[in-house]
Amino acid sequence: MNEPWKKYLPPLCAGVGGLLLAGTVWACLSLERGGRADHITLAASLLILAELALLLLRREGCRLDTLLVMLLPIGAAMLFRALSLDYAGSDYNNFLSGWYQYFQENGGFGAVAHSVGDYNVPYLYFMAFISYLSVPDLYLIKLFSLVFDVILAWGCYRLVRSLTGERQGRAAPLIAFAAALLLPTVVLNGALWGQCDGIYGALCIHAAASVLEGKNKTSVALMALAFSFKLQAIFVLPLWGVLWLAGRVKFRELWVFPLTYLITIIPALLLGKPLKDIVGIYFNQMGEYSSRLVLNAPSVYQLLPYGTEDPGYFALLGVAAAGALVLALLALGFLLRGRLDNRLAMAMAVVLCLGVPFLLPYMHERYFFLADVFTLCWACANWRRLPAAVLAEASSLASYILYLRLKFNFTLTSGGKFYVMPLETAAMLGALAFSAVMLIRELRDHRKGLDAI
Repeated sequence: MNEPWKKYLPPLCAGVGGLLLAGTVWACLSLERGGRADHITLAASLLILAELALLLLRREGCRLDTLLVMLLPIGAAMLFRALSLDYAGSDYNNFLSGWYQYFQENGGFGAVAHSVGDYNVPYLYFMAFISYLSVPDLYLIKLFSLVFDVILAWGCYRLVRSLTGERQGRAAPLIAFAAALLLPTVVLNGALWGQCDGIYGALCIHAAASVLEGKNKTSVALMALAFSFKLQAIFVLPLWGVLWLAGRVKFRELWVFPLTYLITIIPALLLGKPLKDIVGIYFNQMGEYSSRLVLNAPSVYQLLPYGTEDPGYFALLGVAAAGALVLALLALGFLLRGRLDNRLAMAMAVVLCLGVPFLLPYMHERYFFLADVFTLCWACANWRRLPAAVLAEASSLASYILYLRLKFNFTLTSGGKFYVMPLETAAMLGALAFSAVMLIRELRDHRKGLDAI
């Protein structure tokens, strides 16, 4: 460090980060629910999460001066989350709190066998566990997601490093780590909304990082865990089919998926939950909102006038289009057998995360969570990909705001028809189109590189 600012930057960032963590403690001690002991527990938990973030960076080989600099974004991330903990949205009031109460009144883990909630059993294990604790359930539900926010940031670090090949402690992976912790939709999803998309999102990111590092069995196991938490993991799951057809993943390694999934449901089976209830949970979810083509998601169905009824073929067209996209990428994987590199694999992952939920019917605004974090990593690995990340995040964030405010951000009237999310949809479509163009360029550059050999 020859420049003076490089000498003083680490202690300066550490000092500001320390002040932000002090603010985090203050925010926790000022929470509305629970008593002083609960507030101290939450403050200690967020400080532990900050320490976990530093330990994970240390595990990746970051030096002390780097850790001191990273204390600034980590402190800011914890403060933002602490300030969000008191918010109780409609999903908590209408669903999550009721599930928690049911577990509390029906024997905790014994209630796993009952028909409660519409999440798969790993999340029900968590609900059963916290039903024995005295800390207000709103905070515990959010804290579970916050743990995975840190794990998600770590996964982004790993994924960007695997894409760039940078040495330990270099800038791009560190930027990805900090940006993932501070990404607005990540903060809002868990800390404010109390949703759990960060859980399966973190597992998917780590799965992608692992497969690009050649740890195939680990990556398949992580994808199975992601799928066991949320069905939406299937948006990026076809990537492993592409990698298998390309010869980067062996078929025998794919058997780790059903084995891991089976392990996740064994406790529920032992507690008496019928297998048909476990297996059927995702089928029930798919039919739960079939009366509406789209639920506040910036998808292709927002191009239809508001209130358009599904005549029966709109939804089928969307499913067929999403299937065609997946089949096209699978075919591309087969054509690139033995020649599919990490850059191409990541471009395909981004197209899947953007394209599949954009084309499918019955999507919620949160279903672009994978698109938000995968495009973020893509941009951190190569700044030329930044438009995809900006457009996807802007679209997702506007959709979150729409839901949280229960009011459309901007509407358009044309020809007597009413369109409720034109800007959000245009931004997400722009992100998808840009990513598709970048994938084509990656293919062209890849072919030129092979021709030059």
